[in-house]
Amino acid sequence: MFWQFKLTKRTAQRQRRSLLGVALTAILVSACGNNQQTTTTTSPSPGTTATEGGTLIWARYGDADSLDPHRTTTTLSWQIFDQIYDTLLAFNDSGEIVPNLAREWQVSDDGTEVTFVLNEGMTCHDGTPFDANDVKYTADRAIDSQNPSVTRGAWGPIEAVDVVDPQTVRFRFQSPFAAFVSFMADPFASMICDSNQELGDQFGVSQAVGTGPWQLVSWTRGDEIVLDKNPDYVRYGRPVQNEGAAYLDRLVVRQIPEAQTRLAGLQTGEVQLIVNPPLDDLDAIRGNSNLELHVAENTGQNFFFEFTVSRPPFNDIRARQAVAYAIDIDAALRVAFDEGLVERERCPISRGVFGNDQEFCGQYSYEHNPDRARQLLAEMGYSANRPMEVILMTSTGDNRERMVQVFQSQLAQVGINAKIETMDIGTLNARVKQENERTSGISTFDMMDWAWFDPDILYQLWHSPGAYSGYQSPELDKLLERTRTTVDATQRREAVNDVMEYLLSNAVHIPLYTPGSLWVYATRSQVQGFKIGPFNRPVFNDVRLQ
Repeated sequence: MFWQFKLTKRTAQRQRRSLLGVALTAILVSACGNNQQTTTTTSPSPGTTATEGGTLIWARYGDADSLDPHRTTTTLSWQIFDQIYDTLLAFNDSGEIVPNLAREWQVSDDGTEVTFVLNEGMTCHDGTPFDANDVKYTADRAIDSQNPSVTRGAWGPIEAVDVVDPQTVRFRFQSPFAAFVSFMADPFASMICDSNQELGDQFGVSQAVGTGPWQLVSWTRGDEIVLDKNPDYVRYGRPVQNEGAAYLDRLVVRQIPEAQTRLAGLQTGEVQLIVNPPLDDLDAIRGNSNLELHVAENTGQNFFFEFTVSRPPFNDIRARQAVAYAIDIDAALRVAFDEGLVERERCPISRGVFGNDQEFCGQYSYEHNPDRARQLLAEMGYSANRPMEVILMTSTGDNRERMVQVFQSQLAQVGINAKIETMDIGTLNARVKQENERTSGISTFDMMDWAWFDPDILYQLWHSPGAYSGYQSPELDKLLERTRTTVDATQRREAVNDVMEYLLSNAVHIPLYTPGSLWVYATRSQVQGFKIGPFNRPVFNDVRLQ
């Protein structure tokens, strides 16, 4: 017996672009059925016409570092190569897995084989056919022992990839890997045409060949990336209305580091879309009839506290719990962020990700209780005359520095003196690992954020040796392994619950909030049909300019 999933409605032949209109839509995104992502696309104003063609300029704060899906993990990179390549499967507007390049897939009963059947007649940007050989090339390249993908772990324990016939490819695993199917819908599992092999070192740098709705024209490092529409594109699974090629002719992605400069360019019409405008100017954007604000909510990303447990005091659960009881997360959010930008997160995985259950996690969460925090500290020998001295680290960006300043004040009220250190995310990642490997010195904890589409993020973070060499235990390892090897969805949810209960009860991972503020977009009102798909994926297939 196999689990089998098929695309029930499929375009039989490749089509040119459709003339579908763009309607007013409100999209609810929830992999768990109880969370929302709201993205609006507006119809043209009376007396105006949204037309095909033209160029949209999108200004961002930084540049991609690679267009090779196997050589980067940055959002600034995958938001670009998500336009160039496509994936075997896709997330629909509800965060569910649906067919895409693969029209059907089958998972064996024991979970050790996954077979994909591809749509027929697909072509790469260079005109070469896309078939099972391209899938095998992509997967073999990702798991190559000599030069594996930086997301190698997300591919799971693949034993072999077999081309059954030009339209069929089979993945064989050493052991069941429950997260694999959902990973096949993620940009880091983008399918690479095997003709890229001929590009050598230029692949992902100056050239890239995929099957996606946009094809690379040029990339001027630190300046702009130019993409032209793929005239032969067919929409199989992307969450868009347009079944064919994009309505726009060209998409230019420009680097403008300063938020105020990006906003000024939007106001003058020099650019039509920006990401992360100044947070202090959001009300002004809302009040400007020429501009429109879009907030990505279910990004799969959340902020949390994690602790250095290689030395006192955080090798004692009471110290970790004291921090959790001392902070008032809701109050800090009200101070640091405008209403509607972020929301409290009670689970170690984000809203919109399979297994997130706010009610379940709430049973094991720590509500603000400064008296309980003081009691725990007193048990450890701390007092007003002998406060706990620690370092609180975080990364730069949006209003998170204001957030940790509020936490610093709250911690001081119970007798924890936290010195704040702020750094870029790359430095923070290295510093956390370094601190976890030290056995002396002032102890640290940090406000970290990760984004992922599947609860497998917990395995990547906490299974020994862990992403940062932090908290480890044999009991936790066994629980985490069950989340990977359990294929049945109901049983896997139970396994995820067991892991979340452990992390929360032991104050290993203290959830804080799910941010929308990191991914706030603003458009000119002339931009019709712009959409933020599940997990913060900007989609341009439906965009037209008035």
